[in-house]
Amino acid sequence: MGLFSKKIEVVAPMSGELIDITQVEDITFSQKMLGDGVAIVPVNGKLVSPVDGKIIQVFHTKHAIGVDLSGVEILIHVGMNTVELQGEGFTAHVKEGDKVSKGDLMLEVDLALLREKGYPTETPIVITNMEIVKNLDKKLGTVVAGQDVIMELKK
Repeated sequence: MGLFSKKIEVVAPMSGELIDITQVEDITFSQKMLGDGVAIVPVNGKLVSPVDGKIIQVFHTKHAIGVDLSGVEILIHVGMNTVELQGEGFTAHVKEGDKVSKGDLMLEVDLALLREKGYPTETPIVITNMEIVKNLDKKLGTVVAGQDVIMELKK
């Protein structure tokens, strides 16, 4: 099996209910403007790395993180419109350039605060450079952070 047919597994970055990206209420995600993927309706505020990779972006508002795995770029965006909170309720445990392993804690978020302030907590996990992906197999259902596979892709 050559490098170009390598299967990459992405595990759940949060525990909760996995839904298709088209079900997210924000059209930027549901219409796949940023890429294809899935979303999790989280049951707790711990966000772990979905892959063994490198942190390529931690938004200054801490609501989103980008991880690179062998050239595949994964964006994890916690909640909808949470950029407006300017970091309130978010604690980052990683910074740009950090290497992470599957299951490493990257971020914590106060989901109760998000709900109290009226922000949906659904969290998209999107492959932002789909042009290098040959095949994407998405899962649905209840998932456990750092354990359950949510997407399998081939470059």
